[in-house]
Amino acid sequence: QVQLVESGGGLVQPGGSLRLSCAASGFSLDYYAIGWFRQAPGKEREGVSCISSRAGNTYYTDSVKGRFTISRDNAKNTVYLQMNSLKPEDTAVYYCAATGYPWAKVNFSPHIYAYWGQGTQVTVSS
Repeated sequence: QVQLVESGGGLVQPGGSLRLSCAASGFSLDYYAIGWFRQAPGKEREGVSCISSRAGNTYYTDSVKGRFTISRDNAKNTVYLQMNSLKPEDTAVYYCAATGYPWAKVNFSPHIYAYWGQGTQVTVSS
C-alpha cells in the first residue's frame, strides 16, 4: 500500500522548534521530489518548502526562509522539516506530498503531487 505518513506535530510555544517527518511506505522516495504544505483554519493550503529527489535543491516560501530547513534521508525513505523560531502564524495542519516531476517543473501546484499524507497538526501558542 502506497502511503505517506507525517509525524512530529504538536503544541509548542512561540520561538520553539519542531521536526516533522514524512515517511513513505509501499514505494521508494528516491525518484520523487517532496513538498511540504500547510493549511490553517479558514485559509487555503499553501506550499512551504520542497526538496529535489537527490536533495541537491531546496526551495522555501518567503515566510519560512531562515527558520525552516527541509532535508531527506533516502536510506530511511523519509523527508524532514525542521522548524525553528516558530510563530503563532505557523499554526496549521502540515502535509507532505510526493511528485515525480523533474525539479525544473516542481512547484506548489497540488495537481503535480501524486501522493499525499494525512497531515499533522502544528500549534504554536503560549
